[in-house]
Amino acid sequence: MLRTRVITAAVLFAAFFCALFFLPPIGWLMFVTAVAAVAAWEWGALMQLGAPTRILLGALLAAVCGVLAAVQPAALGLAEGFVEEAWHLGAWLYLPAAGFWLVVVPLWLNRRWPLSNPALGLATGVVLILPAWLALVQLRQAGPLALLAIMTVVWLADIGAYFAGRSLGKHKLAPAISPGKTWEGAVGGGVMVLIYGFFLSSKLPAALSGNLVLLLVILVVLTAISILGDLFESLLKRQAGLKDSSNVLPGHGGVLDRIDSLTSTLPLVALVWLLTLR
Repeated sequence: MLRTRVITAAVLFAAFFCALFFLPPIGWLMFVTAVAAVAAWEWGALMQLGAPTRILLGALLAAVCGVLAAVQPAALGLAEGFVEEAWHLGAWLYLPAAGFWLVVVPLWLNRRWPLSNPALGLATGVVLILPAWLALVQLRQAGPLALLAIMTVVWLADIGAYFAGRSLGKHKLAPAISPGKTWEGAVGGGVMVLIYGFFLSSKLPAALSGNLVLLLVILVVLTAISILGDLFESLLKRQAGLKDSSNVLPGHGGVLDRIDSLTSTLPLVALVWLLTLR
């Protein structure tokens, strides 16, 4: 099992690295759209839909992404005038996503609402997947290294939480949703993110590098939001009776299992980034 996980992780990282650093904008758009389409197909499993309907969901998501690329090429970095067009499109997706993750999801986790209504399920899937897709496309305009650095925040939060939880974890964070997660793990993930953030602070814009309190707040919020993304998918999988969102990634489950924390953090980062650009 460990060997399978390691091999899959190596292949995934190589594919992601090559796509991020070597594909042209249209190639990166197609790569991210493929990932989002698989995530939509997996979302259908969390809604407990049949196989044909799940395939339809993936195809529809890819079609929506294609339409947005055709109608708003500048907003996706495929034409001139990125900043203004990116904001016009981003505001429509990032603002609802921010409200969803900051307000709705904490209530959802507290009350453990079931994803039983098809309309609610579809709307939730759109708010969860489409803004994350757009953020991956738009944030690459800041540079591949910048996007990689942003995603590393989430990965380090997961790594720190895992090791701190394994070695120090005693107090359960959300035992009814994800029994393995602890408050000690959450703090450990936050500490690792803070160390990483302050280490890279000199590379950040002056508004952040010169204001350590603001940087601290942003890093803590990002860590908390990444945990919410993880817990939210864990709740839905538990309600659907699934261990993983799918088995397309041997040893790692599905795409949603790997990007659950990114779906919550990337839209918020992209929203703040576009605001600063304007």
